[in-house]
Amino acid sequence: MDNFDSLVEQYTPMIHRILQSLSIYRNREDFYQTALIGLWEAQKGFNPEKGNFTNYAYSYIKGKLLLELTKRSRYEAENVYPKEEYWEMIEGSCSEIPLEEEQLLSYCDGLSEKETKWVVATFVEDLSVKEIAAREKVSVSAVKQWKMSALRKLRAGLES
Repeated sequence: MDNFDSLVEQYTPMIHRILQSLSIYRNREDFYQTALIGLWEAQKGFNPEKGNFTNYAYSYIKGKLLLELTKRSRYEAENVYPKEEYWEMIEGSCSEIPLEEEQLLSYCDGLSEKETKWVVATFVEDLSVKEIAAREKVSVSAVKQWKMSALRKLRAGLES
């Protein structure tokens, strides 16, 4: 390991020069670590018959950093998040619930009390079957039975 530590000490100024030439100022420590990985890989893959290690290390480290920059810029382009001010400016979309409870209950005519509990808990309160079972203190399979029965009755009501 002393060999690599001395190599790091020797090539640290070159790594900082590469970081500066690529105008890397954000996440500099992350890119420095990537450069160290590049130096380690360059040391492992170097063939002395093909030339000077310094030139090879420079090209390898710079290429590794350019690949990381490309990967990060692609990730940032695909995952755009609005600034915090945006969220403060927009109105809450939860004020108008598409299926308000009263309208939903109008479809529940003919359902049992337990089936209606499942409908309301699922579509208004957005609870899972497990959460409904825990709240009602029944088994998960019981809630699944309520669900199947309610869906069967609701589908039959739509077909008629």
